[in-house]
Amino acid sequence: MNLLDSRRLTGPNLLWDREGAVLDVSLTPEEAGAVIEAWRREARRLLDAVGWTSEETAVRRFLGGASLALSAPIDALYAATEINDEAWASTLASLRGEPGPERDGQVERLREAIERERNPALLALRAAADARSVAFLCDDEQASVGLGIGSLTWPVDALPRPEEVPWEQVRDIPVVLVTGTNGKTTSVRLIAAMVRSAGLTAGLTSTDRVEVGGEILDRGDYSGPEGARRVLRDRRVEVAVLETARGGILRRGLAVRRADAALVTNVAADHLGEQGIGDLDALADTKMVVTRVVGPGGHVVLNADDPLLIARAGPVAAPVVWFSLDPERSPVHERLEAGGTAWVLRGGELERWHGGWKQRVATVDDIPIAFSGAARHNVANALAALAVGSSLLLPDDALLRGLRHVQGTPEDNPGRGNLIELDNVKILLDYAHNPHGIAAVLGIAANLAARRRLILLGQAGDRDDASLRDLARAAWRLSPDRVVIKELPEMLRGRRPGEVPAILEEEIRKLGAGDDMIGRATTEIDAVRQALAWARKGDLLLLLVHTQRDEVLALLDRLREGGWEPGQPVGR
Repeated sequence: MNLLDSRRLTGPNLLWDREGAVLDVSLTPEEAGAVIEAWRREARRLLDAVGWTSEETAVRRFLGGASLALSAPIDALYAATEINDEAWASTLASLRGEPGPERDGQVERLREAIERERNPALLALRAAADARSVAFLCDDEQASVGLGIGSLTWPVDALPRPEEVPWEQVRDIPVVLVTGTNGKTTSVRLIAAMVRSAGLTAGLTSTDRVEVGGEILDRGDYSGPEGARRVLRDRRVEVAVLETARGGILRRGLAVRRADAALVTNVAADHLGEQGIGDLDALADTKMVVTRVVGPGGHVVLNADDPLLIARAGPVAAPVVWFSLDPERSPVHERLEAGGTAWVLRGGELERWHGGWKQRVATVDDIPIAFSGAARHNVANALAALAVGSSLLLPDDALLRGLRHVQGTPEDNPGRGNLIELDNVKILLDYAHNPHGIAAVLGIAANLAARRRLILLGQAGDRDDASLRDLARAAWRLSPDRVVIKELPEMLRGRRPGEVPAILEEEIRKLGAGDDMIGRATTEIDAVRQALAWARKGDLLLLLVHTQRDEVLALLDRLREGGWEPGQPVGR
């Protein structure tokens, strides 16, 4: 019985659609029943004692533990974590037969914590926004009503009374949530390009930037609620397209309680074993949280080639729009018989199907990042983006212009399928970081003629050993002539330095690599320098870059500008 994490839940999440606090605890199967029952009893006692009689508890069991949550008012979420921590301490004491915290003092401390955090003005403003059916967002520093160009924002310690708000200026804008294991960032960029092509200002968040109207506001991973709120409060934004990663959903929940469209690109093995997500079913359930905030007037876009998503479509309240690379083998036809809509690839054409009606909207050649169809994953991303753009009622010509706009360049789609050539050395730069993603990028590599092939391989430390070995096996399908195995010092995540590269190297050797095929690097940029030093004319370098993309691109730019040729020093 160990406490793994204690945190706030600030929006709809895997457990439920309420705000509150959650504990992740490790438990054996033998312990779980008694521990959960005791925690429910102690949590209920404390909730009632502090006057939160209408608040509730929820439990999600997983292999090796459980998540224990209690709901709470939004102006007392830090106090809620204290209540949950106290409930856990009392649970442990009761189960071990030890004296627990002195109850009167315990309750008094918690009441004082609630009182220090209380913000009646915040609750009043939220109630007023709810009554007018407009969005309300809050965090530690700011609260806002409405979204984008219709938003108003104030410091949480200087909020107006509801009657002082110029509600005639407040309105919401269309919001799109994009999640999935792979393809999220590219899909967000495609959808945003379609929005811009329709003459509207798009705000987007992703794992590498926050952007409004083509202006990059900040770089970094903004695929959680913080990045979403930043875009949703920007008064230039007319449509928000928000990458919504697994981690943010689990740690905090969604940033919004309502969205106009949600896209789930796919579900594949990645991050398994983290935060109570031990298998693909649990991961799929996490991804599907985004669909719960889309009402009957919106649309949910799902991958019809993914059995995990097909199995979860039934309870979705909003109309489901499907996309498929293989409509003859997916269940698209039966969905159409029920009156649904699908976007499919047929031959080289991207078509919209509705009932018996079929319309060509684009071709594979209209998608620069599809590499004439070799990058099938980007054809799928294009179909998904078309489905979302159409659900937003963007005109077809804007959808087509958006597809054509996003090039496979570091400027348009940085780090995703960037094909760069330096004096007849082909460099394919990609973010692929799991077997599913590597399989996708190998589809591009297979269509590139090369004398020799090199792959750069590394992984974060929070994947288990089996996942690391799966990654190595996926990379080996390139039939590489050389593998450079890199350390990611910024992503050790509990592993010792050298531990992850050692596992990858061991698996690569099992697959047949000899000493002369393996390179080792302590950083990503050094691994890239090794790859370039090895390269000769006619070679292909598959650079899977995760943490130092900007440095790698800057290096490649310097080499190009300096007229670098294979065999020459790479420099620093």
